[in-house]
Parts: sequence; C-alpha cells; structure tokens
Amino acid sequence: MRLSHVNLVARDGEGLTAFYVAAFGMQVLRARRLVDGPVFFRGMGLARAFHSTWLGFPEGGPFLEIFDFDDPPWVTPQGPDAPGLRHLAFRVTDLAATRDRVLAAGGSAQGAVTNLGSEAAPVLAVYLRDPEGNLLELEQA
Repeated sequence: MRLSHVNLVARDGEGLTAFYVAAFGMQVLRARRLVDGPVFFRGMGLARAFHSTWLGFPEGGPFLEIFDFDDPPWVTPQGPDAPGLRHLAFRVTDLAATRDRVLAAGGSAQGAVTNLGSEAAPVLAVYLRDPEGNLLELEQA
C-alpha cells in the first residue's frame, strides 16, 4: 500500500494552486476542471459540483489535489491542537530559502525555526501557513 494523494479544500483554488507552484516548485499534473455528475456524487457522498486541480511534487510521489467550490462551505482554520488532518510536511534541502519562498508567495509564519535533533545531528523544522491557513511544516536534516 502507498499514499496516492492529499486533498485540500480551498476558498480560492486558483490562488492556492499558484501558491504551491511558486513556493514549492510543484507542477500542474491536471489543470483545474469541473467535477460534476451522479457518479462523483455517489462515490463522494457529495451532492454538488466542485473544481479539482492536481499538483505534482518536483521529485514525484503522491500528488496534492486542490478542490474549490462555486458555493463554498466557509470554515475557519483549526488550531494546531485540533483533531483531524493537521499539516503537510515537506523535507527540504534549504530550509531558510524555502521558508523565504513560502512567505514571498503569500504564506505566513506560524512558529520559529527549531532544532528537533541535536547539535551533532541537527534536524531543523519550522511551521508556516499557506494563504488559506493550512499548516505547513518544513524539515531539513
């Protein structure tokens, strides 16, 4: 078994897509398209259409799918201690440069860079948020 993809529901699907492309160098695998009809409704238990975009990571692996709705169910981002999907974690080679790209692309800081390892074997990590409030973790070992 392996992970296929992770899905985020966006307030602004096109804007969130642009953020992940700019911040992480992701590529559009499948352009934004309308997903509609009884087959999708039956499979998802959702009785309304939505848009879906697929983004690929530069090194491959699972993809990121972004949904957006013409009539969105507005929700407030949950705190870092709430149950459910908590964050997307990215292993990066240059934490400072990636953090700068995330902030320049419209993300925001959540915490400070922290060494989760040791002085001899540092593992740097920092939490940020994408433009829609989703929590992101950057890790550099």
